Amino acid sequence: MTEADNVRRQPRHLTELSTVNEFLDEIRLRPGMWLRSGSIQHLDSMLIGYRAAMAVHGVEEDFAFWSPGAQGPFAEWLWQRLGRHSSLGWAVEIEREAQEANVAPVELFFSLFDEYQRERHPTEG
Repeated sequence: MTEADNVRRQPRHLTELSTVNEFLDEIRLRPGMWLRSGSIQHLDSMLIGYRAAMAVHGVEEDFAFWSPGAQGPFAEWLWQRLGRHSSLGWAVEIEREAQEANVAPVELFFSLFDEYQRERHPTEG
C-alpha cells in the first residue's frame, strides 16, 4: 500500500457532486453521517428521493436503483446474485444477508454494489 492509499479523501460538498455514484462515494466515506443506524433502508429511501428529484428537474443519468414502476437494474442483478426475488426490495434483502453473515449492512451493500459495477463495467476501475 502506498502513502497515497493511506490518505483519506476529504468529504466534498453536495454542490460538488454530479452523479449518484459520486453521492454514494460520499456515503461510503462517512456512512454514519448519512445513514441512521447504518440502515440500508434509509439509503434506499434517499436514492428514491434522488431519482424523484432527477425526474422533477429533467435530469438524465444512469441510475441503477429505482424507476417509477420498476425496482431497477441493481435489484434485478441482486436477485440473480442471491438466487431469489423479493417483493420487499433490495435494501431489506441486503440487511437480511448482512445479519446472517454478521457484517454491517452498509459494508455488504458497498461490497455488492462494487461487484455489480465491476460486472457492468469490467474495463473501468
